[in-house]
Amino acid sequence: MKKFYFLAISSLALLLSSCGKGGQGELVGAYNRKFKNNTIPLGMVYVPGGRNLLGMTDEDITFYQGKQSKMVSMSPFFMDQTEITNAEYRQFVNWVRDSIAITKGNIDDYFIKPKGNAAAGAQKFKVIDWRKVGNGSNLWNNKKTDVQTKLKAMYINDNLSNFTHGRNDKDIDIKLLRYAYVEKNSDMALENSASPNRQRIDDYDIYTDNPTPGKVNEHPSVMVYPDTLVWRKDYTYEYNDPMVEAYFNHPSYDRYPAVGITWDQAKAFTNWRTQFYENVARQRKLPMNSRLRYDLPTEAEFEYAARGGRTQTKYPWGGPYIMNAKGCLQANFKVGRGNYADDGALYTVEARAYLPNDYGLYNMAGNVAEWTLNSYNTSLPEDKNPIFRRGRRKVVKGGSWKDIGFFLQNSVAQHEYQDVPRSYIGFRCVSHYPGNNILN
Repeated sequence: MKKFYFLAISSLALLLSSCGKGGQGELVGAYNRKFKNNTIPLGMVYVPGGRNLLGMTDEDITFYQGKQSKMVSMSPFFMDQTEITNAEYRQFVNWVRDSIAITKGNIDDYFIKPKGNAAAGAQKFKVIDWRKVGNGSNLWNNKKTDVQTKLKAMYINDNLSNFTHGRNDKDIDIKLLRYAYVEKNSDMALENSASPNRQRIDDYDIYTDNPTPGKVNEHPSVMVYPDTLVWRKDYTYEYNDPMVEAYFNHPSYDRYPAVGITWDQAKAFTNWRTQFYENVARQRKLPMNSRLRYDLPTEAEFEYAARGGRTQTKYPWGGPYIMNAKGCLQANFKVGRGNYADDGALYTVEARAYLPNDYGLYNMAGNVAEWTLNSYNTSLPEDKNPIFRRGRRKVVKGGSWKDIGFFLQNSVAQHEYQDVPRSYIGFRCVSHYPGNNILN
């Protein structure tokens, strides 16, 4: 009898559950909360998915040493309209500077005060209240004696002020500005997938101030300040001292592309930019995947976007010539045998100089060459956004202010070691669109 009652009650429970919002016993799916999915991120453009012929189209295949042309299909993505500028990269540097100063100095004024039970006991994690920090001026102009004392640890301590009458006694020690972060590595996850001893942490690249010797997925944290001496390193016998002193910090160069940045620093920037947005999304109660993470473009994505939807064109503006019908140069590059100033500047120009291509992207050729996600490889079999990741030589695309016109072609790629900064290499970011068409 008891068994009969138990079965009756169980059947009644199942009947009631199937008659509610569960779909009367039918498979209705478990859907994620909907959110607005067609907002283009600030400063970016939407690059529609499709296919295009990438690679050289007018070279003698018998003697050509680069990649042969191939039809490549792409999913849609967002891309920065311009190269990352000095002002934009400085926002990253300042964020790292402020966060290190607050956490290392344990400056309680700028931490979020815990509520409820957390306030009574020890706080496990301290979270910076960025509303109080603002753009950093609230922190560095704080007149409290204890705050000023703690900030002193961020300054260079070399007694230079004894000889400069105090003018340089508050220079920030840029060697302290290191970014530590964690990022999933799909290559390692694939390699580890068959291991019985696999741990979740083994699938992540960990950039830390104190990496464990012998741990293949632990790396030193990334120093974020750009190498301003690249203007001298790249050109030893040129008088580029004014560029060393002014290019990254003078307001006249705020809208110019950031240079002196390694591939590793560019990757760290993309991680910070992702976390920076996700923190705001969390506060606004948006899903964490409301915007896919930022990254560097693949080599194929860069060329696909540079073509602006046109097929078999030599340059981003379409035509086969580097001048327009009025005889005006359409990019910043080395003209002729070294007439650098003929295009309007001896070095770089503002990131929005010249006309954009048909997707609305500026300077996809010339000004500064740009890091891509790919390691250098001239033979990739895939025809859907191909990528090769292994190797420290990374592909740079677009050509720069110091290159002749050949390197401005959509199909041409160069390479540089990922830990080498240059005065002619910058970068821009992409964020992939989760769907087939933004209009859907």
